[in-house]
Amino acid sequence: MTPSQKQYWDVKCQYMDVVLFFKVGKFYELYELDAEIGHKELDWKMTLSGVGKCRQVGISESGIDDAVQKLIARGYKVGRIEQLETSGQAKSRGASSVIQRKLVNVLTPSTIDSNIGPDAVHLLAIKENDHLLENGSRVFGFAFVDCAALKFSVGAISDDTSCAALGALLMQVSPKEIIYETRGMSQEAQKALKKYTFAGSTLSQLSPAQPGHNFGEVLEVRNLIQSQGYFRGSCIACDHVVDGVVRGDLALCALGGLINHLSRFKLDDVLRNGDIIPYEVYRGCLRMDGQTLVNLEIFSNNADGGPSGTLYKYLDNCMTSSGKRLLRNWICHPLNDVEKINSRLAVVEELMSHSDIMLLLAQSLRKLPDLERLLGRAKSSMHSSALLSLPMIGSKILKQRVKVFGQLVKGLRIGMELLMLLQKEGIMASSLSKVVYLPILSGSDGLDKFLSQFEAAVDSDFPDYQNHDVTDSESETLVILMDLFMEKATQWSQVIHAINCVDVLRSFAVTAISSCGAMCKPMILPHSKSTNLCEETTDPILKMKGLWHPYTLGENGGLPVPNDIHLGGYGNDYAPCTLLLTGPNMGGKSTLLRATCLAVILAQLGCYVPCEICVLSLVDTIFTRLGATDRIMTGESTFLIECTETASVLQNATQNSLVLLDELGRGTSTFDGYAIAYAVLRHLIEKVNCRLLFATHYHLLTKEFGTHPRVTMQHMATYLKPKSEMSSRVEQELVFLYRLASGSCSESYGMQVALMAGIPRPVVEAASKAGHVMKNKVRESFKSSEQRVMFSTLHEEWLKALLTIAKSGESNFDNDAFDALFCMWYELKTSYRSVN
Repeated sequence: MTPSQKQYWDVKCQYMDVVLFFKVGKFYELYELDAEIGHKELDWKMTLSGVGKCRQVGISESGIDDAVQKLIARGYKVGRIEQLETSGQAKSRGASSVIQRKLVNVLTPSTIDSNIGPDAVHLLAIKENDHLLENGSRVFGFAFVDCAALKFSVGAISDDTSCAALGALLMQVSPKEIIYETRGMSQEAQKALKKYTFAGSTLSQLSPAQPGHNFGEVLEVRNLIQSQGYFRGSCIACDHVVDGVVRGDLALCALGGLINHLSRFKLDDVLRNGDIIPYEVYRGCLRMDGQTLVNLEIFSNNADGGPSGTLYKYLDNCMTSSGKRLLRNWICHPLNDVEKINSRLAVVEELMSHSDIMLLLAQSLRKLPDLERLLGRAKSSMHSSALLSLPMIGSKILKQRVKVFGQLVKGLRIGMELLMLLQKEGIMASSLSKVVYLPILSGSDGLDKFLSQFEAAVDSDFPDYQNHDVTDSESETLVILMDLFMEKATQWSQVIHAINCVDVLRSFAVTAISSCGAMCKPMILPHSKSTNLCEETTDPILKMKGLWHPYTLGENGGLPVPNDIHLGGYGNDYAPCTLLLTGPNMGGKSTLLRATCLAVILAQLGCYVPCEICVLSLVDTIFTRLGATDRIMTGESTFLIECTETASVLQNATQNSLVLLDELGRGTSTFDGYAIAYAVLRHLIEKVNCRLLFATHYHLLTKEFGTHPRVTMQHMATYLKPKSEMSSRVEQELVFLYRLASGSCSESYGMQVALMAGIPRPVVEAASKAGHVMKNKVRESFKSSEQRVMFSTLHEEWLKALLTIAKSGESNFDNDAFDALFCMWYELKTSYRSVN
């Protein structure tokens, strides 16, 4: 093996999962399996040469950056083994000396810091507790990083067997890559990783941590951070951050896995200069677990996984990339504080009434670069001197450093002028100050004067900062300038955050103004206090007049039909907290349920709401069970998903929750499904008394609960339109009105819906006839004394006992009611079989 071969393979054997470029003179080369990748992905011609006469492809150094970007975009990890000296320098050390080379960095889809879109790109490490807690819950420690912005976050979450909180974390972070210990994840957690990374990001990939690179023990990780000087650029000391996290030991272990991963890829500068903060999945906010974020299509639609038809897309009128990232963060954490919500609403209202300010904001924000990432890259480059000594690399780095610094200084000037403009606008300044903290901008000690000095320095020393070749003397000047500038890195971060907040609040105002339907400022009330349900109480209220789905078009591209929803309240403004909703498929039930949830989320974000009037008591958690589908790849059937999601509702719902259950009881027999639907509905009505929207095709439920004082019955209105005077009922056209009407729907119009869905007419007609025959058989059979005997006295006694227990409200023996219900339906099933 030649010396060059040994150089290459000494590195490659440790990085078999990385495509390694090997620098030879003015070219970069790929060998063997890496050459195959270059040939396949980049269409490079393969030859038999290079290090040791092996398969080889290559490119000149002028094209290396583009090649690296293309490979990373296709999911590969890419490293570069650079020359540390020229051939002449090597020869000066001796005739047989080999040019010194070194792996300088490895970039991956989750650690790239340039040429990326506006979305945050996260690398996530997860550590699961070795055993379940006494209550059966599991705990996950996690740490993730946005390398482009140098932002690290750590935290821990408790979760149930459904891993709903883990799902929320994955949907919120939307990681591009996840690392975890080999055999360190439970089967349930691994299912959640597959389930929610697929739903949250089509580009995500799962990669187990490399063997020999474990996450590390708590003490080991603490010592590593201290000895290597990691997070020295953080506003808060790492120890203080971790100590403030519940189950910080797991969070620290996950952080250790992240550190080992980044260190292995030569990204120590990111670790040394990164800012670390605690992260709470449900930090004082309206809770939405992973399944709810999926069901409501908050970030990705359920059709193709894209952003169209999502809440994020609807609200995204941001002008800056960092504003878009903050918008996503806000959507993940709607507020749960009346004062904070009203403060946001006040700013949005002010902006909506000042079109001139809105125009100036748009003009200024449009000019801004991605200040958040520029600040991160400036911090990262301050101490990355190792690469500056490399021939032909150092000059490129210095050139890039000048460009980053110049863009950051010029961009901050535009942003600060925008903020100072708003500070002069009386009421606007007062409202804005309640939403976001601003450091002192003007005056002798203000940032405005401080920034002016650096603007002058950039103009005099680097006038062509976008494309400036830096000399040795200028490099020293640049280092001094950047060190001085970064003394106020915390204040610059505060300024950038304030600009982002303005961008998002302006986006809310634009959304309301450009709406094609009625929008209103919601009236937000505090949480209702738990009281004895037997007494007359003030229930939490959800009252919306003229509610319409914000981004679903009605027929012929028009507005959706508006509807009124009223749950809870008190006195003359009281309505039952439960809406039992019936109607045919395709009639708009699911759309109405989603519209209600979205309106609540918008209200607690501090947005205007798509209705004429909105009065809302704060919602602590939204639970949804909406149209689940089979997930064969994760071993989950429709019925299993239903039971899992419903169990979470029953275990965690409170009086201040909003619960949506759509067609509960599918995926099993009609009798079992009805029994489960009945039991769940009864429990939520009488034991929880939350705001509940319950859509069903079980019409018997409307008879069971039709007179219940805490239930109101409504249905999605329809009518049958005859195609001719001789039309049979099946041939009549079913017209959907999408309007909420009082009472229950008498039938589900399954035959008409089947025709509309494309089922062949002969099949539908045969089904209709079969249905009539079955109904007649049952009706006639129960007229005879012989069949009445089959519906025995015992059945009647069970039914009477069930109704007595259900209506009394005094019995504590819920299990008796449930047992009677199941027994009754199984016996009825036997009776029906005998009839047929």
